[in-house]
Amino acid sequence: MKQLSSLAVRLGALVVAFGVYVAIADISGLAQQAQAPAPGAGPAQGGGAPGAPDAAGQGRRGGGGGGGARGNPLGDGPWEYGNGPNRFRVSVITKGIDYPWGIAFLPDGDLLVTGRGGANPAMHVIRKGVLDPNPLSGLPAVFKEDPRGGGLGGLLDVTLHPQFAKNRLVYWVYSKGGGEKGATTAVARGRWDGGSALTDVKDILVADAWLGGPAPADSPCGRGGGGARGAQGAAPAAAQQSDDNARIALGCSVGPTSGSYGARLAWDKAGLLYVSLGDRNTPKLAQEPGSHIGKILRIRDDGSVPPDNPFVGRAGWKPEIYSYGHRNPLGLWYRESNGELWSTEEGPQGGDELNLIKAGRNYGWPLYGLGRNYDGSIIGRGFSGPDIEDPVVFWVPAIAISGLSFYEGDKFPAWRNQAFVGAMRNGTGQFIGRVTFNARGLPTARDHSMLADLRQRIREVKPGPDGFLYVLTDHAPGAVLKIEPAPAAPGAPPAGAQAPAK
Repeated sequence: MKQLSSLAVRLGALVVAFGVYVAIADISGLAQQAQAPAPGAGPAQGGGAPGAPDAAGQGRRGGGGGGGARGNPLGDGPWEYGNGPNRFRVSVITKGIDYPWGIAFLPDGDLLVTGRGGANPAMHVIRKGVLDPNPLSGLPAVFKEDPRGGGLGGLLDVTLHPQFAKNRLVYWVYSKGGGEKGATTAVARGRWDGGSALTDVKDILVADAWLGGPAPADSPCGRGGGGARGAQGAAPAAAQQSDDNARIALGCSVGPTSGSYGARLAWDKAGLLYVSLGDRNTPKLAQEPGSHIGKILRIRDDGSVPPDNPFVGRAGWKPEIYSYGHRNPLGLWYRESNGELWSTEEGPQGGDELNLIKAGRNYGWPLYGLGRNYDGSIIGRGFSGPDIEDPVVFWVPAIAISGLSFYEGDKFPAWRNQAFVGAMRNGTGQFIGRVTFNARGLPTARDHSMLADLRQRIREVKPGPDGFLYVLTDHAPGAVLKIEPAPAAPGAPPAGAQAPAK
């Protein structure tokens, strides 16, 4: 059941027979479930009982649900798992941040962690393993559609400038309000001396991704721009009677624009910054060259445009665009070892993806996809198409894929060059997924058991400079976890040791 379906062989028949494709996917091991504890058993050493299913269903995927009373209580740990070179210990650093989203590692070993925040977005400092009770001041106002914390906007990813030790610059991405224009995604930077406040704070990128303001009275999507489903007003009868693909073709939203912001940040070895932006539930804009929505952007550290970006000088195209046709890229990772940029991307019902990002390429949304729209209709033209980059790995059913990293540290040699992805969906997610690649860089296997019995929505998984893995859970309050090698049992080789030759 854990054998990976290869994308090397293009199954063209699936374009016209998507139902057959789904059946094949289920048989071939794509429909993998999270490892469940025994009936009546909570997570090992202190976990709680499984939480209730998310009442909002898949429509909440990627969202802020799953915390508080709806989440599965997390015990105090520590927990130990695995065998031999895969044996590891999980410990709790803190359980005091609302919806943790991003993590950055400071030179002295301390941590910066953003809390998307529900109603209280904040940037936190973990000093010597202890959460500072006072978040950093000096951040710009963060837009929230619902003052109680609804929607997916908030304080999102955080990263340090590659020369942080010299310039003390911190970068973060957040949802920014604009009055009648609604809201967009912005990247800000500030200087931090290790104290209680950020200084010299300014936006270096305010994306042309404004949505949520009032629409013209004659909008084909209905009054208020709420989309053809009438979230803010009644839609025309024609739109009401058609499926999601017809709504998408009209440029309408198929959900609240408070969803699918993205957003992640990643630096390459040249010091350029990549920024992922979601489609905000308005899929057609992911294919529009004059919008930043549904794109991965590439900018300099001051927000200016690198002259070798793929669409610089091309009429009608935003010069910051590096790739396009993305639904909701919630993970972004640059591999310094080989110069590759990777992203995880949520599909709707099915079709979560792990993508190798290439300059100027189209990743298909909403023209092509591996799942179905929420009304049950097949996405656009189905699976695969000309001039479309297919995913390297995909998941059907969806796991609500989130954060991404590749492990290249020295504490877990058995995990080197494996991809780690977070999963958040109740029933088919809520674990860390590990994807194994062979020497040619092709995916060969994956494992969905890691942290599965804790029943937590995993927002991010990221290796630190110490070689340990750090994990953020998407709950309110949410946790910061650390994964390190477990102490060896008496007489057993240490974690990561090679078995003796026979």
